[in-house]
Amino acid sequence: MPEPMPPEPRPPSGGGRVPEEDGAVAATGMGGAMDLATSEGETLEKAPGPDGTGPAEKARSLWSDAWRDLRRNPVFIISALVILFLVFISLWPSAIASGSPLTCDLAKAQEGSQQGAPFGYDGQGCNVYTRTVYGARTSVTVGVLATLGVALFGSVLGGLAGFFGGTWDSVLSRTTDIFFAIPVVLGGLVLLSVVTSNTVWPVIGFMVLLGWPQISRIARGSVITAKQNDYVQAARALGASNSRMLLRHITPNAVAPVIVVATIALGTYIALEATLSYLGVGLKPPTVSWGIDISAASPYIRNAPHALLWPSGALALTVLAFIMLGDAVRDALDPKLR
Repeated sequence: MPEPMPPEPRPPSGGGRVPEEDGAVAATGMGGAMDLATSEGETLEKAPGPDGTGPAEKARSLWSDAWRDLRRNPVFIISALVILFLVFISLWPSAIASGSPLTCDLAKAQEGSQQGAPFGYDGQGCNVYTRTVYGARTSVTVGVLATLGVALFGSVLGGLAGFFGGTWDSVLSRTTDIFFAIPVVLGGLVLLSVVTSNTVWPVIGFMVLLGWPQISRIARGSVITAKQNDYVQAARALGASNSRMLLRHITPNAVAPVIVVATIALGTYIALEATLSYLGVGLKPPTVSWGIDISAASPYIRNAPHALLWPSGALALTVLAFIMLGDAVRDALDPKLR
């Protein structure tokens, strides 16, 4: 005859509960079991991974993965440090350069390196070091403002064309084809030759006018790809408005290619400003610019090569830093490289 099973322990009266050890299991109403010693948050953190061997790793977004990769990329670190230094001297050039870049002494024209002028003097007797430092402000200002204008204008037009399609998309596509057919330098020679202003705004406006088609096509393709995803279709089925789908669902997932192209284009716009200033149709004196200094030093390249090499080297280093930064950002944001 089998022995009777011992009775199950009953909780004490008064609503008390028998204390359980860590990891104790209690029965649920549906016949399952739950861990009484582990909170819900801890259970989620200790949940096994897909292979069942360890805790599952928390899901990370594209931006967090990209930032993690960028911090480990020496190319990004070096280029970012160079750009931060350029931004610093653009905001506070007097911190590392004394004197005015417009103060010149013809008695010191074409002289080499000496105390107070480590880069020597140019053909007009101006301190090359001071003008090189102050020239960073103009170049960085033009590059940043032109890139922001191109990115905003091109992204809005291309994003709307990709989202709505139809006639708007066709008109924008044909318009971009027309602008792509205009040579940039030739267009600058024609458009800026009639401008008499000494400010940076005509040059920035010209760059925005001829630079938006590239960003527009990138934004259009990204939006077309993003709006075909399941979460966008689900939002549309739930009755989300067009503005909500664009701002909340499509834009955050379509902006990465635009950021990459804009970062690389920033260095290109700095080089374009120097090219137009060298040709005499960009910035004009008394504005301090690397392109103006390169143009002024070209006739004296044999007698005073330092006046040409230092602003040229600063320009090349700046453009290279932005291109390297753009390449690093592209590699970090490209899911195909993971």
